[in-house]
Amino acid sequence: MDDLRIPAGPGAPGGIRVPAAELAEQFSHASGPGGQGVNTSDSRVQLSLDLGVTSALTESQRTRVLAALAPRLTGTTLTVTAAEFRSQRRNRAAARERLGELIRQAVAPPVLRRATKPTKGSQRRRADAKQRRSELKRQRRRPSDD
Repeated sequence: MDDLRIPAGPGAPGGIRVPAAELAEQFSHASGPGGQGVNTSDSRVQLSLDLGVTSALTESQRTRVLAALAPRLTGTTLTVTAAEFRSQRRNRAAARERLGELIRQAVAPPVLRRATKPTKGSQRRRADAKQRRSELKRQRRRPSDD
């Protein structure tokens, strides 16, 4: 099994390389199509990585990843499953790709919203709409007796 290489992106300018020794794979029977072979071949792959102790992440990346993936974690371990292919080899590749994509997205820093002001045109349109609505409601009122 080779190291998992995650391409460079926001939060990881040099990319990330997860050593193969830190990845844990488990194989089991997959459900679904496959005929008689589905009962005999262990084609489903569960790929796990302990994010709390991996040497692939810096401390700032680790903090960001643990916070972003918290709902998916068991302790500090991230597990992905792939069973969409009949071949164990293709499921292994799919699980690695999925794990890499999750980490790549989680490492990216959050995009902060920049506060903006309403444009002059939108302020004018809002004031005009309020004026029209006010006039409509004023016309519906019962005339005063004075």
